Amino acid sequence: MKLKFSLIIPVYNRPNEIDELLESLTKQDFSDDYEVLIIEDGSTEKSDVIVKKYKSKLTLKYFFQENSGAGASRNFGMQNASGTYFIILDSDVLLPTQYLSEVKKSLVTHFTDAFGGPDAGHKSFTSLQKAINYSMTSMLTTGGIRGIKKGLGKFQPRSFNFGMSQRAFNKTKGFSKMKNGEDIDLTFRLWENDFETQLIEEAFVYHKRRSSAQQFFKQTFGFGRARPILNKKYPQTAKLTYWFPSLFIIGIDVSIILMIFGYDQLLYFYGYYFLLIFLDSLFKNKNLYVAFLSMFTSLTQFLGYGLGFLESKLYPKKK
Repeated sequence: MKLKFSLIIPVYNRPNEIDELLESLTKQDFSDDYEVLIIEDGSTEKSDVIVKKYKSKLTLKYFFQENSGAGASRNFGMQNASGTYFIILDSDVLLPTQYLSEVKKSLVTHFTDAFGGPDAGHKSFTSLQKAINYSMTSMLTTGGIRGIKKGLGKFQPRSFNFGMSQRAFNKTKGFSKMKNGEDIDLTFRLWENDFETQLIEEAFVYHKRRSSAQQFFKQTFGFGRARPILNKKYPQTAKLTYWFPSLFIIGIDVSIILMIFGYDQLLYFYGYYFLLIFLDSLFKNKNLYVAFLSMFTSLTQFLGYGLGFLESKLYPKKK
C-alpha cells in the first residue's frame, strides 16, 4: 500500500489548542505530502480563523458540522479524506518533530492496518497536567497499558493517537456511537475482522489531558463506566484487573473503618503505596510539587474509574 497520511482532528471549543497543534505540525521533519482535516464539532468558539493562519504552510481542510460527538466527527473526517492511511489525534496534543517520520518508518518496516502511540508530558505543561500525565502512564497506576511495550496484555490503541488504514475503516465503519470507550470498541472490531494492530513506541505525542482535577475525575469516571459495557459486548476481553480500581477505593474505605477500631495495618499499605508514587514521580519529573500532586491525581484516577465502573456494573443503563 502506498502511504499517504490524512490527519483527522475533531475539535470542540478549543481554538487555542488547534493553534498549538498546527504549529507543531509545521515543524515536522517529514517531506511527504499529507493533509490535515479539522472537524469543528458544533463549537461556539470556532477555529476557522486559526486554521486560516496555516493555509500557506499546511494542506488543510476545515469542516463545520452540528455537534455529534468525537467519534462521529472522526468518521466524518475519514469519509472526506483523500489519504490511504488515517491518523486520528485529539486537539489537546502536540507533536514532536519526528512524529510522522517515525510512523512512516514503522509502517514501512512492519505494516499493520492500525496502530497506536503513547503519550508524554511536555515541559510547557502545568504542574497538574504533568501529574495527570504521570498517573495515566505510570506502571504503578495503569500497569503500562497506555504505551509501554512491557505493559500488561495486548496493546489497545487510544483515540488521542490512533492510526488506521482506509481499508480497515471501510470494513469496520470506524467509531461507534459510544461516548466513552469508543476507541477500545473499534480496536476489538479491528481484531474481529483480522486486522493487526501495533504499538509504535517512538510515535508519541505530548498530551495535555485535563486542566482541572474535576475534569480529570469526570473523564476517568467515563472510562470506568465504559468498561463493563465493553466487557458485556466483548466477553472474551474481560479481565479481573478491570476490577482493581474499584477494589482499591473499597479497600481505602475498609482501612479507614478498621483504623477506627485500632487496626491500622491496611492503612499503612496505602500510605506506602502513595509514598512510592511520590518517589517515582519525583524521579521522573524532578519536581517536588508535581510529585506531591501525583499522589492526588492517582487517587482521583482510581476514584473516578472505580466509581464509574461500579455504577455501570451495578446500575447498567437500559437501552
